This record gives sequence, structure tokens and C-alpha cells, in this order.
Amino acid sequence: MPLNIPILLTWLRVAMIPLVVGVFYLPDGMMPPHVKNLTAAIFFIIAAATDWLDGFLARRWNQTSSFGAFLDPVADKLMVTAALLSLLALDRVTDLIALIIIGREITISALREWMAQIGASKSVAVNFLGKLKTTVQMIAIPLLLYHDYLYGVDAALLGGWLIYVAAVLTLWSMFYYMKLAWPQIRERSGIAARAPAQK
Repeated sequence: MPLNIPILLTWLRVAMIPLVVGVFYLPDGMMPPHVKNLTAAIFFIIAAATDWLDGFLARRWNQTSSFGAFLDPVADKLMVTAALLSLLALDRVTDLIALIIIGREITISALREWMAQIGASKSVAVNFLGKLKTTVQMIAIPLLLYHDYLYGVDAALLGGWLIYVAAVLTLWSMFYYMKLAWPQIRERSGIAARAPAQK
């Protein structure tokens, strides 16, 4: 397993996941609810920042590796899933929103793994739509974790709207990737295209 700063940053992101979740299990006497919210939001923002930084440094220092390419998206999905489950427990997101976002991540991860096995991974490479979905998620989640007013802005309300936008983008990107992969799925599953009706 290669060990360099980009991979260490990715491991740091994984290590911060229990901090984001665990802060809400502290007694209120040890940490008041508003401090828990702020702390969880800060932890998530730091973790999200390492997502950008590790990729930037890996490319800048030419330290990309197959292990890093595997670990980075796993860390991202674990971080988002853990945060969504915490928000679900806090009744700040609906079960439908959590199911859409987490279900999409599982589905596309499985799709990409299968496409890689058949040598067609470039067909479902991350594109602008996927990056936009991730960006909206990474803004919505810390706002929902914070769940208070920030410079006069209701973070809970703004985060609530953004997480719905993220859910729509999540479905959109999932169907987009499925459409790209459909020719390979059809070919290998034996689904024959229907011949046009003869006149």
C-alpha cells in the first residue's frame, strides 16, 4: 500500500467520520446542542476540504495510485452516508432523501466496478453532472448539521432546500450514468434490441 500525503489526507477523512457522528452522542451537559451542531459542521467541512486537497496534491506531485483511486471515492461515500444517517436520526432529512442519495451511491459504485471489470470504465467516468451533485451535497450537509442562523441566514432552511436539489441531481446523474452504460448492459445480458416493425 503506497503511503504519501494525499493518501494520508484520505485516511484522515475516514478517521473524521466517527467525529462527525460521535459528537451528537455526547451528553448535553458536556457539550450543548448548538455546540454539537457547530462542531459536527466544522468536522465535516474539514473532511470535505481534504477531498479536494488530496486529489490536487496527488496530481500536482504525480502521486496518483490505484489504491488512492480506490480509497478516495470510498472515503467520500462513507462520509456522506454517515452524515446523512446522523441527519436522519436528528430528523433533519427525510428517509426518502437519505435513501435516494445513499442508494444512488451504492448503485453507481457497483456499476463502475462492473464496467471496470469489462474494460469500459471510461464510459462512466465522473463528469460535470456528478461533480455538481457532489458540490451541492457538500454545501447542504454542513448547513443541515449546523442547523442555526449564520449571518442572518437560516442554515437549516437553506440546507433543506439544497439537499432536495442534491437529491434531484442525484437521480439525474444516476440515470445519466445508467444510460451511458446501457449498451454494455444490453450486450452482456443478452437483451436484443427490437427490430423495427415491417410495413
